[in-house]
Amino acid sequence: MLIRLIFLALCWSCSGVASAQVETALMPGEVIAGHARLEGNCKECHVRFNKAAQTGLCMDCHKEVRADVQGHKGFHGRLTEKECRECHTDHKGRGANIVVFDAGSFDHAKTDFLLLGAHQKQDKVKCKDCHAPGKKYREAPSTCNGCHLKDDKHKGSLGADCGSCHTEANWKQAKFDHGKTLFALKGKHAEVTCIKCHADHPAKYKGEPHECVACHLKADKHKGQYGNKCETCHVERDWKSILFNHDRETRFKLLGKHEPVKCLACHKEPLYKGIKTPTACIACHRKDDVHKGGLGEKCASCHSEEKWKSTRFDHDKDAKFPLLGKHVATKCDACHKPGSKEKLATTCIGCHKADDKHKGEFGAKCESCHKEKDWKTISFDHDRDTKYALKGKHGKVKCISCHTGSLYQQKLGQDCISCHKKDDVHKDQLGKRCASCHSEKDWKDALFDHGRARLPLLGMHQKVECRKCHQTQLFRDTPSDCYSCHKKDDDKTHKRRLGKKCDSCHNARSWKAWDFDHEKRAKFKLDGGHKKPDCYACHKKEMGDRVVVSRTCAGCHDNDDAHRGEFGQQCERCHVTGDFRTLLLGSGSNRR
Repeated sequence: MLIRLIFLALCWSCSGVASAQVETALMPGEVIAGHARLEGNCKECHVRFNKAAQTGLCMDCHKEVRADVQGHKGFHGRLTEKECRECHTDHKGRGANIVVFDAGSFDHAKTDFLLLGAHQKQDKVKCKDCHAPGKKYREAPSTCNGCHLKDDKHKGSLGADCGSCHTEANWKQAKFDHGKTLFALKGKHAEVTCIKCHADHPAKYKGEPHECVACHLKADKHKGQYGNKCETCHVERDWKSILFNHDRETRFKLLGKHEPVKCLACHKEPLYKGIKTPTACIACHRKDDVHKGGLGEKCASCHSEEKWKSTRFDHDKDAKFPLLGKHVATKCDACHKPGSKEKLATTCIGCHKADDKHKGEFGAKCESCHKEKDWKTISFDHDRDTKYALKGKHGKVKCISCHTGSLYQQKLGQDCISCHKKDDVHKDQLGKRCASCHSEKDWKDALFDHGRARLPLLGMHQKVECRKCHQTQLFRDTPSDCYSCHKKDDDKTHKRRLGKKCDSCHNARSWKAWDFDHEKRAKFKLDGGHKKPDCYACHKKEMGDRVVVSRTCAGCHDNDDAHRGEFGQQCERCHVTGDFRTLLLGSGSNRR
């Protein structure tokens, strides 16, 4: 031990080349063959006086292991050990094997490939069956095809996802759910063997047609007259079973006398050829129109499929204009002029323009206020019929106070500022959302939730009067940082030596209740001799928003450096924070 210390002392005084030679001389033994090229340069694997750094150097070379550890995957990513040297100890000679591995006791669950089913049977599956000689264990394939490609009887026609049908228990126990494909097997299709549809050799499973006519073209008795969509009428249960329902599956229900009519009476062209069968009455019954087109072509408005002579027209249900109030007693020809083909107006103003006492000032929607019962009966409710309910003092304001122009043309703003801009004592500094503080009851009755502001009132701030902080009614110009209001308090104690961010230590509950974790917040642990001095021993100068203090030993102890800088500024390599005279083991003689 004494000899090694003498050599270490020589290392400090020798040049870099001589130092490396001394380190080689002190080496406990030769490294393994894989590390032989690094043997002459110890710093490739070691950091002086810092054993914990060795693991990082190992992973700098073994990048795959680093990726596993950082990603918590693979064998190394699941280990609880922290240091590489706990398992892989070098300097045992060129032929030494530093990878200690017992295949019999190895827990494969710690890898990314869990052994399930037949993979667990050690008498059948050996490690060498998956892990080829000369290759890393991590390079073993993890897909079924990686090992069982030669066992694929499908010759790749079903792809590489063997697990969709097979399991690890047994290759022969395969179960495929055809319902998960684009073609579910229903009816008699469930009884058909696979080879009936997948007849190619090797069997083709992907890209097979799904249309009925692809397999059943010979069975089409319609000779293509009804198109290729066999499933429109037929079902998988039986060809003779017809499931087509004209009422449900088309837009034209067969009602009344239409029901016994044969299909060919209407469908004279091949189906699905792009020729649409007309559905309007007039298309087939134009010669039956006794009105000669005078009432238009919508025969169904009055007639039904039961009988032409039977009419069922209900003005309330069948027209877009229900007859209400005094309209019920009005004769048809009062509106529907004989021989006139013009479209009748359905608006009030269309017939009653001469009765409008407002002269069009309130627009053409008379029904907004009036009803068919009587012109004098007004039913308009501003709260119900508009998106702006009249609350508080708004309920007493006359309509023309807000609606100064033509109704429906003048767009009134619903925000307070649209009408009360001149009443804004805050001079637009608090924005346009007056309702956040004021209500329709009274402008002076204001309620503000300070928790929605930039500075929620917490602790002692809740007891402070508003005017203590808000000198004017602009409010927004009030600063929200602690220092702006508490500068006088800082001048009495810290004098800006701890910066302006008071909330780093203090809180609104009480100035005396403060808490600062120097190690976490300042990234500088106060241990040893650093516990004794007060804050101002290091924080001597005035600071701004950012507190900048040197975190190096030399930054504060430059005058204490007995070496006068000859050993550099990293004092912590030899000294400890408890006492400058106490040196770390291996840095020289320890004096106490």
